Amino acid sequence: MAVTVCVHLGMTFLHVAPANTLTKQHGEAVDAWVYPEFEQNWKLFAPNPLQQNTAVQVRAEVRTAGGEIRTTGWYDLSAEDGRAIDGNPVPSHTQQNELRRAWDFFVSTHDSDNRPVGLRGALSETYLRRIAVLRLDRNEAAGPGGAVERVQLRSRTVNVPPPDWSREKVSDRPQYRVLPWWSVPAGEAEGVAG
Repeated sequence: MAVTVCVHLGMTFLHVAPANTLTKQHGEAVDAWVYPEFEQNWKLFAPNPLQQNTAVQVRAEVRTAGGEIRTTGWYDLSAEDGRAIDGNPVPSHTQQNELRRAWDFFVSTHDSDNRPVGLRGALSETYLRRIAVLRLDRNEAAGPGGAVERVQLRSRTVNVPPPDWSREKVSDRPQYRVLPWWSVPAGEAEGVAG
């Protein structure tokens, strides 16, 4: 375990460090270790920090034990993560970042019409879909004996209001980005990420 921790710390350091001989020679190995689960960013310290709250929501089309097809309501996965973190003095990295980073990964690899713009587009879709299916399974969305057939995700983005002393005006209306329905492979339908 100590070796794994040391390797992880070393890989993370190489990922955030300025370009050097090691990262030039072994950049692909470092990226393979870091992306997408352990990616680091410094947006909190940027000259213009994030000024929006984005919540990721999912709904499912499920086949019940009786063979009927029904569509669930929207599950607010970001709110579930928030509740898991709230009051927890040592929340896990997964609780804090898994969903947010998966959404950021999807957005960075797709255009505004949700079409992939690079080679990692399919990977980001699979990663986001698997997280959604596992969370739906945890919420027992399909019911006893049921299975998730398709999922649809959307984001709800709201601007963070400026401080009282600011004269800046921002809209308080939420904006939604709705993704198309994605079919769920049989192995994932039972909540198995494989």
